[in-house]
Amino acid sequence: MPEIPLVPAHWHFPAHPASVRRARHAVAESLPDVLRPHLADDLKLLTSELVTNAIRHGTCGKDGDLVELVLWPADGHYWLAVSDPGTGKPVLTHPDADSESGRGLLLVENLSTAWTVRPRPKRGTSVIAGLSFDQEG
Repeated sequence: MPEIPLVPAHWHFPAHPASVRRARHAVAESLPDVLRPHLADDLKLLTSELVTNAIRHGTCGKDGDLVELVLWPADGHYWLAVSDPGTGKPVLTHPDADSESGRGLLLVENLSTAWTVRPRPKRGTSVIAGLSFDQEG
């Protein structure tokens, strides 16, 4: 019989800066206790960067705009997908030392084992990033 996978953790947050802290906390708290010391800090930083980018660049600022997060374990990784209703595709940039922004995806690139951008089936964009973990705990 195949191993039944865990149900992914799933949240919707308003497209508001206050949601970044709430998302970071929700994602870290959903990790199994044994993995928190190994993954929580990096996962919180990934969450902060991706949710902030989704709010700033992927929403219209309307009260009804939501940012969606899904977290699930698969193939020795914890995968985080952050989705927004926007149609733009985030692009990795290399800002100069004097730039005050533009480093979010650079952090994602350096923290994650793998990451990608995918269009949503009907509307929107998802950024998916994975952090590897020791399956033995």
